[in-house]
Amino acid sequence: MTNNNTPTNAQQQQLEALRYAHLLDWGARLGVVALIVSFAAYVFGVVTPHVPLEQLPSVWSLPVAAYLQQTATPTGWGWLTLAHKGDLSGLIGISILAGCSLPPLVGLIPLYLKRRDYVYVAICTLIITVLVLAASGILTGGH
Repeated sequence: MTNNNTPTNAQQQQLEALRYAHLLDWGARLGVVALIVSFAAYVFGVVTPHVPLEQLPSVWSLPVAAYLQQTATPTGWGWLTLAHKGDLSGLIGISILAGCSLPPLVGLIPLYLKRRDYVYVAICTLIITVLVLAASGILTGGH
């Protein structure tokens, strides 16, 4: 028999699902807004592009290595130094969308710690670690 003040397993799962969904929803919304704002700023000329529009036709057909060299576009996380440029600012929204599962996972850890469910804490921590390592470029598969 359970105490009326003690949440049932189903209620705990619902709380976890709601927290995860709420944080994921906000991350996705933020990412989409960042994409829309950055695209609008680029299209309306509010921010200048890294690669001028006049140069695009001559570099579109180049292999990636040649394109990167000719346009002096950095690889990996180097794009952050040019995030203020119109043609690269869209990567901000893409990065937010790609990483929007991290805050919900971090948000679950306190719930699992509160109920002393250390297996789920470990699982969330491992997932977060793998995602961060993958985003850092450490897990590149030999590239």
